[in-house]
Amino acid sequence: MVLPPTSRQKVHACSRSLSYLANLFMHCQRDSVVPLNYSDIFWTSINLTIASASRRCKVVVSGSVVVIFRAGVRSGCIPVKTISAILVLILLAALFPAAHADDLGSEVAELRQLLSQLQQDYESRVSDLEARLARAEQLASGAKREASEAFDIAEQTSIDQTSGGAAANTFNPSVGTTLSARYANIDGSWEDIPGFVTAGEIGSGKTGFTLGEVEFNVKASVDDRYFGNVTFAIHDDGGETEVELEEAWLQTTGLPAGIALTGGRFFSAAGYLNGFHRHADDFSDRPLPYQAFYGGQYLVDGIQARWIAPTSLLFEFGAELNWGGGFPASANDETTPGAHTLFAKLGGDVGAGNSWQLGVSWVSVDAIERGGAHHGEAEAVSTFTGDSDLAAMDLVWKWAPNGNSGQRSFKMQGEYFRRSESGDFDGLEYDGDQTGWYLQGVWQFKPRWRLGLRHDAVDADNGSLLVGTELEDPGRNSSRDSLMLDWSPSAYSRLRLQYTNDEVLAESDQQWMLQYIMSIGAHGAHAF
Repeated sequence: MVLPPTSRQKVHACSRSLSYLANLFMHCQRDSVVPLNYSDIFWTSINLTIASASRRCKVVVSGSVVVIFRAGVRSGCIPVKTISAILVLILLAALFPAAHADDLGSEVAELRQLLSQLQQDYESRVSDLEARLARAEQLASGAKREASEAFDIAEQTSIDQTSGGAAANTFNPSVGTTLSARYANIDGSWEDIPGFVTAGEIGSGKTGFTLGEVEFNVKASVDDRYFGNVTFAIHDDGGETEVELEEAWLQTTGLPAGIALTGGRFFSAAGYLNGFHRHADDFSDRPLPYQAFYGGQYLVDGIQARWIAPTSLLFEFGAELNWGGGFPASANDETTPGAHTLFAKLGGDVGAGNSWQLGVSWVSVDAIERGGAHHGEAEAVSTFTGDSDLAAMDLVWKWAPNGNSGQRSFKMQGEYFRRSESGDFDGLEYDGDQTGWYLQGVWQFKPRWRLGLRHDAVDADNGSLLVGTELEDPGRNSSRDSLMLDWSPSAYSRLRLQYTNDEVLAESDQQWMLQYIMSIGAHGAHAF
Protein backbone atom coordinates (compact mmCIF):
# COMPACT_ATOMS: atom_id res chain seq x y z
CA MET A 1 0.00 0.00 0.00
CA VAL A 2 1.64 3.28 -1.18
CA LEU A 3 0.71 6.23 0.99
CA PRO A 4 -1.05 9.21 -0.67
CA PRO A 5 0.48 12.69 -0.31
CA THR A 6 -1.92 14.21 2.21
CA SER A 7 -1.31 13.80 5.92
CA ARG A 8 -4.78 12.47 6.77
CA GLN A 9 -4.56 9.78 4.12
CA LYS A 10 -1.07 8.84 5.39
CA VAL A 11 -2.44 8.38 8.88
CA HIS A 12 -5.24 6.17 7.58
CA ALA A 13 -2.74 4.07 5.60
CA CYS A 14 -0.52 3.53 8.65
CA SER A 15 -3.56 2.52 10.69
CA ARG A 16 -4.53 -0.10 8.12
CA SER A 17 -0.95 -1.40 8.05
CA LEU A 18 -0.91 -1.73 11.83
CA SER A 19 -4.18 -3.66 11.66
CA TYR A 20 -2.49 -6.12 9.28
CA LEU A 21 0.35 -6.54 11.82
CA ALA A 22 -2.12 -7.16 14.64
CA ASN A 23 -3.83 -9.89 12.63
CA LEU A 24 -0.47 -11.50 11.95
CA PHE A 25 0.42 -11.58 15.65
CA MET A 26 -2.90 -13.16 16.50
CA HIS A 27 -2.20 -15.78 13.83
CA CYS A 28 1.20 -16.50 15.38
CA GLN A 29 -0.35 -16.83 18.83
CA ARG A 30 -3.11 -19.20 17.81
CA ASP A 31 -1.17 -21.60 15.59
CA SER A 32 1.43 -24.03 16.87
CA VAL A 33 3.32 -23.82 13.62
CA VAL A 34 3.75 -20.50 11.85
CA PRO A 35 3.44 -20.99 8.06
CA LEU A 36 6.82 -19.44 7.22
CA ASN A 37 9.82 -21.24 5.84
CA TYR A 38 13.44 -20.27 5.79
CA SER A 39 13.13 -18.96 2.27
CA ASP A 40 10.48 -16.50 3.44
CA ILE A 41 12.69 -15.52 6.37
CA PHE A 42 15.65 -15.01 4.03
CA TRP A 43 13.74 -12.73 1.62
CA THR A 44 12.12 -10.91 4.51
CA SER A 45 15.57 -10.09 5.90
CA ILE A 46 16.66 -8.84 2.51
CA ASN A 47 13.51 -6.71 2.26
CA LEU A 48 14.19 -5.29 5.71
CA THR A 49 17.67 -4.35 4.60
CA ILE A 50 16.27 -2.66 1.51
CA ALA A 51 13.65 -0.89 3.68
CA SER A 52 16.38 0.61 5.83
CA ALA A 53 17.87 2.31 2.75
CA SER A 54 14.79 3.08 0.67
CA ARG A 55 12.23 3.50 3.48
CA ARG A 56 10.10 0.61 2.20
CA CYS A 57 9.21 -2.59 4.13
CA LYS A 58 7.83 -5.79 2.67
CA VAL A 59 6.72 -8.93 4.55
CA VAL A 60 5.71 -12.12 2.77
CA VAL A 61 3.54 -14.54 4.76
CA SER A 62 2.90 -18.00 3.23
CA GLY A 63 3.05 -16.36 -0.16
CA SER A 64 -0.56 -15.19 0.20
CA VAL A 65 -0.37 -11.99 2.27
CA VAL A 66 1.63 -9.02 1.07
CA VAL A 67 1.85 -5.79 3.10
CA ILE A 68 3.83 -2.77 1.79
CA PHE A 69 4.68 0.24 3.95
CA ARG A 70 6.05 3.59 2.77
CA ALA A 71 7.08 5.55 5.86
CA GLY A 72 8.63 9.00 6.05
CA VAL A 73 9.57 11.45 8.68
CA ARG A 74 6.48 13.63 8.24
CA SER A 75 3.61 13.89 10.74
CA GLY A 76 1.16 11.03 10.52
CA CYS A 77 3.71 8.32 9.38
CA ILE A 78 5.38 5.56 11.41
CA PRO A 79 9.20 5.82 11.40
CA VAL A 80 11.08 3.09 9.55
CA LYS A 81 12.89 2.04 12.70
CA THR A 82 9.61 1.27 14.44
CA ILE A 83 8.35 -0.81 11.52
CA SER A 84 11.66 -2.64 11.32
CA ALA A 85 11.50 -3.51 15.01
CA ILE A 86 7.96 -4.84 14.65
CA LEU A 87 8.88 -6.97 11.65
CA VAL A 88 11.93 -8.41 13.43
CA LEU A 89 9.69 -9.50 16.28
CA ILE A 90 7.36 -11.10 13.74
CA LEU A 91 10.22 -13.05 12.19
CA LEU A 92 11.52 -14.17 15.58
CA ALA A 93 8.06 -15.32 16.53
CA ALA A 94 7.87 -17.32 13.34
CA LEU A 95 11.14 -19.18 14.08
CA PHE A 96 10.08 -20.49 17.45
CA PRO A 97 7.70 -23.45 17.86
CA ALA A 98 4.52 -23.38 19.84
CA ALA A 99 6.45 -24.33 23.01
CA HIS A 100 7.74 -20.76 23.19
CA ALA A 101 4.28 -19.24 22.87
CA ASP A 102 4.31 -18.24 26.55
CA ASP A 103 7.49 -16.22 26.04
CA LEU A 104 5.95 -14.49 23.07
CA GLY A 105 2.78 -13.59 24.95
CA SER A 106 4.41 -10.72 26.77
CA GLU A 107 5.93 -9.43 23.53
CA VAL A 108 2.53 -9.62 21.82
CA ALA A 109 0.99 -7.67 24.69
CA GLU A 110 3.65 -5.00 24.34
CA LEU A 111 3.01 -4.79 20.62
CA ARG A 112 -0.71 -4.53 21.22
CA GLN A 113 -0.08 -1.71 23.67
CA LEU A 114 2.10 -0.01 21.07
CA LEU A 115 -0.63 -0.42 18.46
CA SER A 116 -3.20 0.98 20.86
CA GLN A 117 -1.02 4.04 21.54
CA LEU A 118 -0.49 4.55 17.82
CA GLN A 119 -4.24 4.31 17.18
CA GLN A 120 -4.98 6.81 19.95
CA ASP A 121 -2.37 9.16 18.55
CA TYR A 122 -3.91 8.77 15.07
CA GLU A 123 -7.42 9.47 16.33
CA SER A 124 -6.17 12.49 18.26
CA ARG A 125 -4.48 13.88 15.18
CA VAL A 126 -7.59 13.31 13.03
CA SER A 127 -9.81 14.99 15.63
CA ASP A 128 -7.45 17.96 15.75
CA LEU A 129 -7.45 18.24 11.94
CA GLU A 130 -11.25 18.04 11.80
CA ALA A 131 -11.55 20.77 14.45
CA ARG A 132 -9.15 22.99 12.51
CA LEU A 133 -11.11 22.37 9.32
CA ALA A 134 -14.39 23.26 11.05
CA ARG A 135 -12.89 26.48 12.41
CA ALA A 136 -11.51 27.37 8.97
CA GLU A 137 -14.90 26.78 7.33
CA GLN A 138 -16.59 28.90 10.01
CA LEU A 139 -14.10 31.73 9.50
CA ALA A 140 -14.54 31.53 5.72
CA SER A 141 -18.33 31.65 6.05
CA GLY A 142 -18.09 34.64 8.38
CA ALA A 143 -15.72 36.44 6.03
CA LYS A 144 -18.08 35.82 3.09
CA ARG A 145 -21.03 37.15 5.08
CA GLU A 146 -19.09 40.22 6.18
CA ALA A 147 -17.98 40.85 2.58
CA SER A 148 -21.59 40.59 1.38
CA GLU A 149 -22.76 43.00 4.08
CA ALA A 150 -19.94 45.41 3.20
CA PHE A 151 -20.96 45.30 -0.46
CA ASP A 152 -24.59 46.05 0.41
CA ILE A 153 -23.54 48.96 2.61
CA ALA A 154 -21.26 50.34 -0.11
CA GLU A 155 -23.99 50.00 -2.72
CA GLN A 156 -26.56 51.76 -0.55
CA THR A 157 -24.06 54.49 0.29
CA SER A 158 -23.44 55.05 -3.41
CA ILE A 159 -27.18 55.29 -4.04
CA ASP A 160 -27.64 57.69 -1.14
CA GLN A 161 -24.85 59.93 -2.35
CA THR A 162 -26.41 60.29 -5.80
CA SER A 163 -30.08 60.60 -4.84
CA GLY A 164 -31.77 63.86 -4.11
CA GLY A 165 -33.56 62.67 -1.03
CA ALA A 166 -30.76 61.18 1.04
CA ALA A 167 -27.37 62.66 0.27
CA ALA A 168 -24.61 61.36 2.53
CA ASN A 169 -22.84 64.71 2.07
CA THR A 170 -25.35 66.03 4.58
CA PHE A 171 -24.67 69.76 4.99
CA ASN A 172 -21.67 70.30 2.69
CA PRO A 173 -22.96 71.23 -0.78
CA SER A 174 -21.72 69.32 -3.82
CA VAL A 175 -20.75 71.70 -6.61
CA GLY A 176 -20.41 70.76 -10.27
CA THR A 177 -20.15 72.33 -13.71
CA THR A 178 -20.93 70.85 -17.12
CA LEU A 179 -19.41 72.25 -20.31
CA SER A 180 -20.66 71.49 -23.80
CA ALA A 181 -19.98 72.77 -27.30
CA ARG A 182 -20.16 71.56 -30.90
CA TYR A 183 -18.99 72.12 -34.41
CA ALA A 184 -21.68 71.67 -37.08
CA ASN A 185 -21.97 71.62 -40.86
CA ILE A 186 -25.58 72.62 -41.65
CA ASP A 187 -26.95 74.03 -44.88
CA GLY A 188 -30.72 74.24 -44.27
CA SER A 189 -31.00 75.57 -40.71
CA TRP A 190 -34.43 76.21 -39.14
CA GLU A 191 -35.94 77.69 -35.96
CA ASP A 192 -39.62 76.91 -36.58
CA ILE A 193 -41.45 73.66 -37.35
CA PRO A 194 -44.16 73.92 -40.04
CA GLY A 195 -47.66 73.67 -38.55
CA PHE A 196 -46.50 74.49 -34.97
CA VAL A 197 -46.13 77.62 -32.91
CA THR A 198 -42.93 76.88 -31.03
CA ALA A 199 -40.88 78.62 -28.36
CA GLY A 200 -37.75 78.13 -26.31
CA GLU A 201 -34.35 76.90 -27.42
CA ILE A 202 -35.07 74.81 -30.49
CA GLY A 203 -33.86 74.46 -34.06
CA SER A 204 -31.03 72.84 -35.95
CA GLY A 205 -28.49 75.54 -35.19
CA LYS A 206 -25.99 77.03 -37.61
CA THR A 207 -22.76 76.00 -39.29
CA GLY A 208 -19.57 76.55 -37.34
CA PHE A 209 -18.43 76.28 -33.75
CA THR A 210 -21.09 77.02 -31.13
CA LEU A 211 -20.57 77.24 -27.41
CA GLY A 212 -23.49 75.49 -25.76
CA GLU A 213 -24.87 75.92 -22.28
CA VAL A 214 -22.61 75.91 -19.25
CA GLU A 215 -24.51 74.42 -16.30
CA PHE A 216 -23.51 75.31 -12.76
CA ASN A 217 -25.11 73.13 -10.08
CA VAL A 218 -25.18 73.28 -6.26
CA LYS A 219 -27.08 70.76 -4.12
CA ALA A 220 -27.06 69.54 -0.53
CA SER A 221 -29.26 68.55 2.40
CA VAL A 222 -30.79 71.55 4.16
CA ASP A 223 -31.39 69.55 7.33
CA ASP A 224 -32.83 66.14 8.19
CA ARG A 225 -36.13 67.05 6.51
CA TYR A 226 -35.27 68.85 3.26
CA PHE A 227 -32.92 68.60 0.30
CA GLY A 228 -32.15 71.56 -2.00
CA ASN A 229 -30.90 71.94 -5.57
CA VAL A 230 -30.01 75.02 -7.65
CA THR A 231 -28.89 74.99 -11.31
CA PHE A 232 -27.83 77.98 -13.38
CA ALA A 233 -27.55 77.90 -17.17
CA ILE A 234 -24.98 80.26 -18.69
CA HIS A 235 -24.92 80.75 -22.45
CA ASP A 236 -23.92 83.23 -25.12
CA ASP A 237 -26.61 85.10 -27.06
CA GLY A 238 -25.37 87.35 -29.85
CA GLY A 239 -22.12 88.10 -28.08
CA GLU A 240 -23.80 88.76 -24.74
CA THR A 241 -23.55 86.37 -21.80
CA GLU A 242 -26.87 85.47 -20.19
CA VAL A 243 -27.47 83.67 -16.91
CA GLU A 244 -30.76 81.85 -16.36
CA LEU A 245 -32.12 80.14 -13.28
CA GLU A 246 -32.86 76.70 -14.68
CA GLU A 247 -33.72 74.87 -11.43
CA ALA A 248 -34.34 75.96 -7.84
CA TRP A 249 -36.27 73.49 -5.73
CA LEU A 250 -36.62 71.96 -2.29
CA GLN A 251 -37.66 68.36 -1.66
CA THR A 252 -38.89 66.65 1.49
CA THR A 253 -36.91 63.66 2.75
CA GLY A 254 -38.80 62.44 5.81
CA LEU A 255 -42.45 62.04 4.84
CA PRO A 256 -43.94 58.59 5.55
CA ALA A 257 -45.63 56.06 3.24
CA GLY A 258 -43.40 56.72 0.23
CA ILE A 259 -44.59 60.31 -0.28
CA ALA A 260 -42.30 63.13 -1.44
CA LEU A 261 -43.10 66.80 -2.10
CA THR A 262 -41.06 69.13 -4.32
CA GLY A 263 -41.55 72.88 -4.54
CA GLY A 264 -39.94 75.62 -6.63
CA ARG A 265 -38.76 75.44 -10.24
CA PHE A 266 -38.14 71.93 -11.53
CA PHE A 267 -38.32 69.73 -14.63
CA SER A 268 -41.78 68.28 -15.10
CA ALA A 269 -42.30 64.51 -14.97
CA ALA A 270 -44.46 64.70 -18.11
CA GLY A 271 -42.48 62.43 -20.43
CA TYR A 272 -39.41 60.28 -19.91
CA LEU A 273 -36.73 62.51 -21.41
CA ASN A 274 -37.99 65.74 -19.87
CA GLY A 275 -36.60 64.89 -16.44
CA PHE A 276 -32.98 64.82 -17.69
CA HIS A 277 -30.57 67.64 -18.28
CA ARG A 278 -29.72 68.04 -21.95
CA HIS A 279 -26.10 67.01 -21.52
CA ALA A 280 -27.39 63.56 -20.44
CA ASP A 281 -29.14 62.97 -23.79
CA ASP A 282 -27.89 60.25 -26.11
CA PHE A 283 -27.95 62.57 -29.14
CA SER A 284 -26.73 66.11 -29.75
CA ASP A 285 -30.25 67.56 -29.92
CA ARG A 286 -33.68 66.81 -28.50
CA PRO A 287 -36.26 64.84 -30.53
CA LEU A 288 -38.72 66.86 -32.61
CA PRO A 289 -41.75 66.21 -30.30
CA TYR A 290 -39.89 67.82 -27.38
CA GLN A 291 -39.01 70.83 -29.51
CA ALA A 292 -42.55 71.19 -30.89
CA PHE A 293 -44.54 70.58 -27.69
CA TYR A 294 -42.18 71.66 -24.89
CA GLY A 295 -39.83 74.16 -26.54
CA GLY A 296 -37.04 71.71 -25.72
CA GLN A 297 -37.91 71.17 -22.04
CA TYR A 298 -41.00 71.77 -19.88
CA LEU A 299 -40.25 73.72 -16.68
CA VAL A 300 -42.72 74.01 -13.79
CA ASP A 301 -42.91 76.80 -11.21
CA GLY A 302 -45.06 75.21 -8.56
CA ILE A 303 -45.50 72.04 -6.51
CA GLN A 304 -45.07 68.35 -7.28
CA ALA A 305 -46.26 65.40 -5.19
CA ARG A 306 -45.04 61.82 -5.72
CA TRP A 307 -46.10 58.54 -4.18
CA ILE A 308 -44.28 55.21 -4.60
CA ALA A 309 -46.35 52.12 -3.79
CA PRO A 310 -44.85 49.40 -1.51
CA THR A 311 -44.95 46.74 -4.23
CA SER A 312 -42.39 44.42 -5.83
CA LEU A 313 -42.77 46.30 -9.11
CA LEU A 314 -42.07 50.01 -9.29
CA PHE A 315 -45.38 51.88 -9.24
CA GLU A 316 -45.23 55.66 -8.94
CA PHE A 317 -48.04 58.17 -9.21
CA GLY A 318 -47.73 61.96 -9.10
CA ALA A 319 -49.29 65.33 -9.79
CA GLU A 320 -47.99 68.84 -10.47
CA LEU A 321 -49.47 72.33 -10.16
CA ASN A 322 -47.82 74.98 -12.35
CA TRP A 323 -48.13 78.77 -11.96
CA GLY A 324 -45.17 79.43 -14.25
CA GLY A 325 -44.86 80.45 -17.87
CA GLY A 326 -42.71 77.61 -19.18
CA PHE A 327 -43.95 76.67 -22.65
CA PRO A 328 -46.63 75.36 -23.31
CA ALA A 329 -48.02 77.04 -20.16
CA SER A 330 -48.44 80.79 -19.70
CA ALA A 331 -47.98 82.60 -16.43
CA ASN A 332 -50.93 84.30 -14.71
CA ASP A 333 -51.55 86.31 -11.58
CA GLU A 334 -54.44 84.18 -10.36
CA THR A 335 -54.53 81.99 -7.28
CA THR A 336 -55.39 78.91 -9.33
CA PRO A 337 -52.55 77.33 -11.34
CA GLY A 338 -52.46 77.84 -15.10
CA ALA A 339 -51.48 74.24 -15.79
CA HIS A 340 -51.50 70.88 -14.04
CA THR A 341 -49.96 67.50 -14.76
CA LEU A 342 -50.76 63.90 -13.84
CA PHE A 343 -48.23 61.12 -14.36
CA ALA A 344 -47.67 57.45 -13.52
CA LYS A 345 -44.74 55.06 -13.95
CA LEU A 346 -44.56 51.28 -13.83
CA GLY A 347 -41.33 49.31 -14.04
CA GLY A 348 -39.49 46.15 -13.09
CA ASP A 349 -36.83 43.59 -13.98
CA VAL A 350 -36.87 40.58 -16.29
CA GLY A 351 -34.19 38.16 -15.16
CA ALA A 352 -30.75 39.44 -14.21
CA GLY A 353 -30.04 41.36 -17.40
CA ASN A 354 -33.22 43.21 -18.40
CA SER A 355 -35.18 46.11 -16.89
CA TRP A 356 -38.06 48.20 -18.19
CA GLN A 357 -40.22 51.20 -17.41
CA LEU A 358 -43.58 52.32 -18.82
CA GLY A 359 -44.88 55.82 -18.25
CA VAL A 360 -48.00 57.83 -19.05
CA SER A 361 -48.64 61.53 -18.46
CA TRP A 362 -51.20 64.23 -19.15
CA VAL A 363 -50.62 68.00 -19.22
CA SER A 364 -53.60 70.36 -19.19
CA VAL A 365 -52.96 74.07 -19.82
CA ASP A 366 -55.26 77.09 -19.62
CA ALA A 367 -53.27 79.32 -21.97
CA ILE A 368 -53.71 83.10 -21.81
CA GLU A 369 -52.17 84.99 -24.72
CA ARG A 370 -49.43 82.42 -25.06
CA GLY A 371 -46.83 83.58 -27.57
CA GLY A 372 -44.35 81.63 -29.63
CA ALA A 373 -41.20 83.71 -29.18
CA HIS A 374 -37.86 81.95 -29.16
CA HIS A 375 -35.12 82.46 -26.65
CA GLY A 376 -33.70 85.98 -26.83
CA GLU A 377 -36.50 87.30 -29.07
CA ALA A 378 -39.27 89.77 -28.34
CA GLU A 379 -42.73 88.39 -27.66
CA ALA A 380 -44.51 87.16 -30.77
CA VAL A 381 -47.41 89.13 -32.20
CA SER A 382 -49.57 86.06 -32.72
CA THR A 383 -50.86 84.57 -29.48
CA PHE A 384 -53.11 81.73 -28.42
CA THR A 385 -55.77 81.77 -25.71
CA GLY A 386 -57.64 78.58 -24.93
CA ASP A 387 -57.30 75.02 -23.70
CA SER A 388 -54.37 72.75 -24.53
CA ASP A 389 -54.29 69.08 -23.50
CA LEU A 390 -51.25 66.93 -24.15
CA ALA A 391 -51.14 63.15 -23.53
CA ALA A 392 -47.85 61.23 -23.69
CA MET A 393 -46.70 57.64 -23.30
CA ASP A 394 -43.10 56.42 -22.98
CA LEU A 395 -41.38 53.03 -22.87
CA VAL A 396 -37.76 52.29 -21.97
CA TRP A 397 -36.07 48.88 -22.08
CA LYS A 398 -32.48 48.29 -20.94
CA TRP A 399 -30.31 45.21 -21.32
CA ALA A 400 -26.87 44.40 -19.90
CA PRO A 401 -25.25 40.99 -19.20
CA ASN A 402 -26.14 40.17 -15.58
CA GLY A 403 -27.02 43.82 -15.07
CA ASN A 404 -23.41 44.96 -15.57
CA SER A 405 -23.44 47.76 -18.16
CA GLY A 406 -19.72 48.41 -17.95
CA GLN A 407 -18.85 46.10 -20.84
CA ARG A 408 -21.90 45.84 -23.10
CA SER A 409 -25.43 47.21 -22.97
CA PHE A 410 -28.41 48.17 -25.10
CA LYS A 411 -31.14 50.74 -24.44
CA MET A 412 -34.33 51.13 -26.45
CA GLN A 413 -36.36 54.27 -25.80
CA GLY A 414 -39.50 55.69 -27.39
CA GLU A 415 -42.28 58.21 -26.70
CA TYR A 416 -45.56 59.14 -28.34
CA PHE A 417 -47.36 62.51 -27.94
CA ARG A 418 -50.82 63.74 -28.93
CA ARG A 419 -52.03 67.29 -28.30
CA SER A 420 -55.49 68.83 -28.78
CA GLU A 421 -55.94 72.60 -28.64
CA SER A 422 -59.02 74.77 -29.02
CA GLY A 423 -59.54 78.48 -28.60
CA ASP A 424 -58.56 81.71 -30.27
CA PHE A 425 -55.36 82.15 -32.27
CA ASP A 426 -54.62 85.65 -33.52
CA GLY A 427 -58.33 86.43 -33.70
CA LEU A 428 -59.19 83.21 -35.56
CA GLU A 429 -61.10 80.23 -34.25
CA TYR A 430 -58.63 77.43 -33.70
CA ASP A 431 -59.29 73.72 -33.14
CA GLY A 432 -56.34 71.53 -34.04
CA ASP A 433 -54.57 68.27 -33.26
CA GLN A 434 -50.86 67.50 -33.42
CA THR A 435 -48.94 64.28 -32.94
CA GLY A 436 -45.30 63.38 -32.56
CA TRP A 437 -43.11 60.43 -31.72
CA TYR A 438 -39.55 59.16 -31.68
CA LEU A 439 -37.83 55.82 -31.31
CA GLN A 440 -34.15 55.34 -30.63
CA GLY A 441 -31.71 52.59 -29.74
CA VAL A 442 -28.22 52.95 -28.25
CA TRP A 443 -25.81 50.01 -28.27
CA GLN A 444 -22.65 49.99 -26.18
CA PHE A 445 -20.66 47.45 -28.19
CA LYS A 446 -17.48 47.74 -26.09
CA PRO A 447 -16.42 49.70 -22.99
CA ARG A 448 -16.57 53.48 -23.58
CA TRP A 449 -17.94 53.15 -27.13
CA ARG A 450 -21.61 53.54 -28.13
CA LEU A 451 -23.55 53.55 -31.39
CA GLY A 452 -27.05 55.05 -31.65
CA LEU A 453 -29.86 55.36 -34.20
CA ARG A 454 -32.96 57.59 -33.86
CA HIS A 455 -36.02 58.47 -35.92
CA ASP A 456 -38.26 61.37 -34.81
CA ALA A 457 -41.30 62.99 -36.47
CA VAL A 458 -44.16 65.42 -35.83
CA ASP A 459 -47.38 66.08 -37.73
CA ALA A 460 -50.08 68.80 -37.49
CA ASP A 461 -53.78 68.85 -38.42
CA ASN A 462 -54.95 72.36 -37.61
CA GLY A 463 -57.83 72.74 -40.06
CA SER A 464 -58.36 74.97 -43.09
CA LEU A 465 -59.16 78.23 -41.27
CA LEU A 466 -55.54 79.03 -40.46
CA VAL A 467 -54.17 79.31 -44.01
CA GLY A 468 -51.52 82.00 -44.15
CA THR A 469 -50.65 81.80 -40.44
CA GLU A 470 -47.94 79.94 -38.56
CA LEU A 471 -50.42 77.11 -37.95
CA GLU A 472 -51.13 76.47 -41.61
CA ASP A 473 -51.00 72.75 -42.34
CA PRO A 474 -47.84 71.88 -44.25
CA GLY A 475 -49.50 68.88 -45.89
CA ARG A 476 -46.74 66.53 -44.69
CA ASN A 477 -44.95 65.56 -41.54
CA SER A 478 -41.52 66.78 -40.43
CA SER A 479 -38.99 64.06 -39.65
CA ARG A 480 -35.32 63.30 -39.12
CA ASP A 481 -33.04 60.26 -39.05
CA SER A 482 -29.90 60.49 -36.91
CA LEU A 483 -26.89 58.22 -36.47
CA MET A 484 -24.36 58.88 -33.72
CA LEU A 485 -21.09 57.41 -32.43
CA ASP A 486 -19.63 58.55 -29.12
CA TRP A 487 -16.59 57.76 -27.00
CA SER A 488 -16.40 58.36 -23.24
CA PRO A 489 -12.85 58.18 -21.82
CA SER A 490 -14.40 58.41 -18.35
CA ALA A 491 -17.72 59.12 -16.66
CA TYR A 492 -16.93 62.83 -16.86
CA SER A 493 -16.14 63.33 -20.55
CA ARG A 494 -17.69 62.40 -23.89
CA LEU A 495 -16.96 63.05 -27.56
CA ARG A 496 -19.80 62.51 -30.05
CA LEU A 497 -20.04 62.45 -33.84
CA GLN A 498 -23.56 62.67 -35.28
CA TYR A 499 -25.03 62.56 -38.77
CA THR A 500 -28.64 63.68 -39.41
CA ASN A 501 -30.81 63.47 -42.49
CA ASP A 502 -33.06 66.46 -41.72
CA GLU A 503 -36.46 66.70 -43.45
CA VAL A 504 -38.13 69.29 -41.21
CA LEU A 505 -38.32 71.72 -44.13
CA ALA A 506 -39.53 70.88 -47.62
CA GLU A 507 -35.95 70.36 -48.77
CA SER A 508 -33.88 67.76 -46.91
CA ASP A 509 -30.49 68.61 -45.44
CA GLN A 510 -27.47 66.43 -44.61
CA GLN A 511 -26.04 67.62 -41.30
CA TRP A 512 -22.84 66.73 -39.43
CA MET A 513 -22.07 67.58 -35.80
CA LEU A 514 -19.07 67.00 -33.54
CA GLN A 515 -19.85 67.59 -29.86
CA TYR A 516 -17.96 67.47 -26.58
CA ILE A 517 -19.44 67.26 -23.07
CA MET A 518 -17.24 67.67 -19.96
CA SER A 519 -18.22 67.56 -16.28
CA ILE A 520 -16.16 69.26 -13.58
CA GLY A 521 -16.69 68.59 -9.89
CA ALA A 522 -19.52 66.61 -8.35
CA HIS A 523 -22.01 65.04 -10.71
CA GLY A 524 -24.52 62.52 -9.40
CA ALA A 525 -25.81 59.49 -11.28
CA HIS A 526 -28.86 59.93 -13.47
CA ALA A 527 -32.20 58.23 -12.92
CA PHE A 528 -33.31 55.13 -14.82
